[in-house]
Amino acid sequence: MNSQQNLHVIFGTGPLGLSVASELVAQGKAVRLVNRSGQAQAPEGAQVFKADANDSAQARQATEGASVVYHCAMPPYNDWPRSFPPLTNSILAATADAGARLVFGDNLYAYGHITRPMTEDMPLTAETRKGKVRAQMERTLIEAHEKGTVEVAIGKGSDFYGPRVLYSGMGERVFPNVLAGKAASVIGPLDVPHTYTYIEDFARGLVILGERSEALGESWHIPNAQTLTTGEFIALIAEEAGVPYKASSMPKLMMNIVSLFIPALAEMKEMLYEFEEPFIVDHSKFEKAFGDISTPLEESIRKTLDWYREDYK
Repeated sequence: MNSQQNLHVIFGTGPLGLSVASELVAQGKAVRLVNRSGQAQAPEGAQVFKADANDSAQARQATEGASVVYHCAMPPYNDWPRSFPPLTNSILAATADAGARLVFGDNLYAYGHITRPMTEDMPLTAETRKGKVRAQMERTLIEAHEKGTVEVAIGKGSDFYGPRVLYSGMGERVFPNVLAGKAASVIGPLDVPHTYTYIEDFARGLVILGERSEALGESWHIPNAQTLTTGEFIALIAEEAGVPYKASSMPKLMMNIVSLFIPALAEMKEMLYEFEEPFIVDHSKFEKAFGDISTPLEESIRKTLDWYREDYK
């Protein structure tokens, strides 16, 4: 990596990309956000650059001068097998051409069905379509690092919640409902433990991975606050909002019916095991190397509620 470069390039302007940008801007870093429209509600001081990351020439132009590239882009949920690997390969090649370091914001699908808390040494044995895609991309990135093509670090998180997070199991079907005094609507049983990831912690963790050479060539679980059952998590939201606890789980039959009209929800069906069985993340590897950066649940929930009160439309 060229030590004279100091530009941080972020592909993707969804909740994660914008959260990474906010973290970097707060640290005084030069930030370039990349998307196809050239428009985004970016933090003050961040540049928004118009480019299609799937186009190799445009991707190279977007990464010119970069020291660290953050891959936070994601194609439509129902198009992952066809579109995600080529997108990742294009960003990987552009990062290599720039002589920059690549940090990938990943999730936990690649492990498949699990029977214990997830650790980074678990095999990538997913049998779902989307889990196989995630496993394929992780192997591609680590192989590129091992070959010396580009320096790579991978940060993994669970289901997001936090400012700007809408399309998540702990997103707009939960926080707005709680604030309105309605029942939070979730997928899966309420009494099963599930780790949820605060998006600002995830962004902070990715930035740390981009800064630290000892993070390279490996995958890392970004720290989360304590794992509760989904029902306990919603109870904390209700308590912080000052309203009675109300929650309901979408029956499978209803999900099957609704998924006929919503492709993304249909794609979610193969991932239901994550919510029907304990889904617990062990982040001790990251904590030992870089410290526990997780925000206490009460604080992260309060900040999320504040965002939904003020900015959710």
